[in-house]
Amino acid sequence: MLNYLWAGMILAGVIFGAFGGRMQDITNAALDSSKEAVTLCITMIGVMAFWTGIMEIASEAGIIRKASVKMRPLIRFLFPGLPEGHKAEEHIATNFIANFLGLGWAATPAGLRAMEELGKLEDDRRNRKISGIVRKKGVASNEMCTFLIINISSLQLIPVNVIAYRSEYGSPNPAAIVGAGIVATAISTGTAIIFCKLMDRSRKSGL
Repeated sequence: MLNYLWAGMILAGVIFGAFGGRMQDITNAALDSSKEAVTLCITMIGVMAFWTGIMEIASEAGIIRKASVKMRPLIRFLFPGLPEGHKAEEHIATNFIANFLGLGWAATPAGLRAMEELGKLEDDRRNRKISGIVRKKGVASNEMCTFLIINISSLQLIPVNVIAYRSEYGSPNPAAIVGAGIVATAISTGTAIIFCKLMDRSRKSGL
């Protein structure tokens, strides 16, 4: 769908420029944008490599594992059906920490591993028929849906990627977005948690 949307916007711009006699401006804009895209990619690769490396060091040093233990009460609250000490706990904690620091790139691998472990848990429940609702194969579990929604809402303390974008484009105060980012993501995450809890209660009451 997005491919059609972007293609339509580009085509509309070209047609408008052709009929308006501004094809030269469109050509110059295309060349300048291509140059900016390459420069921005190089900048963001550096930022991504740095913070991803920090997360990897923290993981190897056992900091993430200790953080996951500290976050266990929160994880138990958000995922009451997750068995204690399950492999998904550490991956979920890593994902939450990375998102909290605004490191969406570092959060993605941990998120994929967490979903993989949650999928294995759902398969095990299905095979043993111990879940409250026996879902068909391929249907996401309650924990998977909750994790996905909270991951998308993404509570952030330091939106590193947005700060890097603002810095690259010459903002006089790139970090000015921090306050607004905290408020916006706190509201979105709070709404996500309330929604998940309401849906979980509705599911249980329907048994």
